Amino acid sequence: MAAGDFRRYRGRADGPKAEMNVVPLVDVMLVLLVIFIVTAPLLTHAVKIDLPKASSAVNLTKPEHIEFGLRESGEMFWNGEPVTLEELSVRCAAAARQAPPPELHIRADRLVPYEKVAQVMAVAARNGLARIGFVSDPAGP
Repeated sequence: MAAGDFRRYRGRADGPKAEMNVVPLVDVMLVLLVIFIVTAPLLTHAVKIDLPKASSAVNLTKPEHIEFGLRESGEMFWNGEPVTLEELSVRCAAAARQAPPPELHIRADRLVPYEKVAQVMAVAARNGLARIGFVSDPAGP
């Protein structure tokens, strides 16, 4: 006779039951609940240390910036001084060696061809000035 044969228990009260016994499951869950209740307060306590008090301000060192101007006529200015394209590469290389390297702020006239602006940006990037920004006037009311 097979082990799973329920025919022999037909009509008898002591036969196998088809319901799951959850008592062991509840016992295990209650034990785990008690363990977590006991250990949870121990995990929240920290070691108390009397740290020294000191006042200090944040040291923000803003890098200097270089004002570079371009006119429609092709004139170029390095912090107000007229420069040529050859002098620009020498000045960019010297500025890139500073610590921290300065930012190059480009101020160009409205009608300056983009080719001139692109040449200046290429010279600056080639010589180590990676931070380049464009300065514009805000629109009036």
